[in-house]
Amino acid sequence: MSNDGLPRVLGLFSLLPAALLAATAGPTAQAPASTSGEVTFTRDIAPILQRSCQECHHADGVAPMSLVTYDEVRPWARAMKTRTALRSQRGAMPPFFVERNIGIQKFKHDPSLSEEEIARIAKWADSGAPRGNPADMPPLRQFDSTDKWTIGEPDLVLRSKDVTVPAVGPDRWGDFGLVPTGLTEDRYVSAVEVREVNDIPRGGATSTVGGRYAFHHMTYSSVVQGERASNGADEGGSSWPIHEVGRNADIFPPEAGRLLAANSALALTAGHVHSNGRETTGHLEFAFKFFPRGYKPIYRRSALRLGNGIDIDVRPNQGNQELHAYATLQEHTKYITFEPHLHAPGVRMCLEAIWGHNIQTLNCVGYDHNWVKQYVYDDDAAPLLPKGTIVHLIGFLDTTPANKNPADPRNWAGGGRRSVANMFIDLGYSVSLTEEQFQAEMARRRKNLKSRNDFDIGCPLCWAPPLQQQTQPTTAAAGKQ
Repeated sequence: MSNDGLPRVLGLFSLLPAALLAATAGPTAQAPASTSGEVTFTRDIAPILQRSCQECHHADGVAPMSLVTYDEVRPWARAMKTRTALRSQRGAMPPFFVERNIGIQKFKHDPSLSEEEIARIAKWADSGAPRGNPADMPPLRQFDSTDKWTIGEPDLVLRSKDVTVPAVGPDRWGDFGLVPTGLTEDRYVSAVEVREVNDIPRGGATSTVGGRYAFHHMTYSSVVQGERASNGADEGGSSWPIHEVGRNADIFPPEAGRLLAANSALALTAGHVHSNGRETTGHLEFAFKFFPRGYKPIYRRSALRLGNGIDIDVRPNQGNQELHAYATLQEHTKYITFEPHLHAPGVRMCLEAIWGHNIQTLNCVGYDHNWVKQYVYDDDAAPLLPKGTIVHLIGFLDTTPANKNPADPRNWAGGGRRSVANMFIDLGYSVSLTEEQFQAEMARRRKNLKSRNDFDIGCPLCWAPPLQQQTQPTTAAAGKQ
């Protein structure tokens, strides 16, 4: 299903408080755990910001302000305390909304703060936000201002056509055409990264997250030219993770590369551009890294689609509304990512697995229409579900004044692609496993369990007795039957 109706990240940020602490996966040392004694910027706060905020909050970042130096950070001390204390709720910073008291807790690129770090920020703000000893300050992070790709040197870069967007004007949704790949052979992709290139000068603050961009998002796929209806890798077509402002590159598991077929083209079928206060001309660039020639994926991409974008009934001025969707797995399935997608009324989404009389809550995450997040499971924690499992998706919505995101919560709204309508869908992806692959995955996971007191959430059969190899009866034995 298309998700043209992604949230108005770029416009809505002008309505939010300016003290936003954006997330990053950049690794640096953890700050000290203790909150005893004085908490200072140089010793205690700067390391937290470097790890979990500055990827977006620097001079050329997507965030509205830089949070690199003490003088830049000091005015936002109280707002930092407020936003970090929200944890998984709407408006929390860093925007990583996994609820920590339920479900799987191991994810890649997790920038969230520990309880000790949240307490440290609060104590620092409450004590007047002292600078501390300059000698305690870690070296400033260096931000690459060149055009290097985060996935490394790509094997193929494709370019969309240029689009000119006026300084002020209505948003535009639509089809941006085909971009031929030029490939003469099938290649499997290990990573893909998309970026916008435009004529906006770099450096300096912006009033909104979208102030540096003209593209809000682009939903795209690859199709074999002349076969535009193709919708799966087996037919030569592939869908690709959506491009949106601030999204990291997508690294595919080595067992599940994604096909970019010979004679294919990128179909830019669902793009959204917007005015940002300055006439802007820009385009998108799509960078692909390939697995070596001869590579074949071990796992097939699952056809699972969970959610509902049509029969949605969102009532005005009402909290605690729920949407539900169910699907029965026809194949053994391993979840790679969980990506909740709602619109402005959405505040939370949960994913459950029902196996027999067991119900496992895999994850519950807060939802903020301003930050669409993808949660990538660690390899040894990804849900590993047997065929026959019922997966259950639950969306929670709020159209009361407590949710500041809906433009006008007095009106009923149904399903639709634009942000004033609604969606309810898991945009994450999973892979299908054969019986042999499923048993091998469970055997690897079982080795991490020290005793039967250990429980692997998301692997309901991990403690089931391994299947015994069936042997064919001998000819003599068969003759006696």
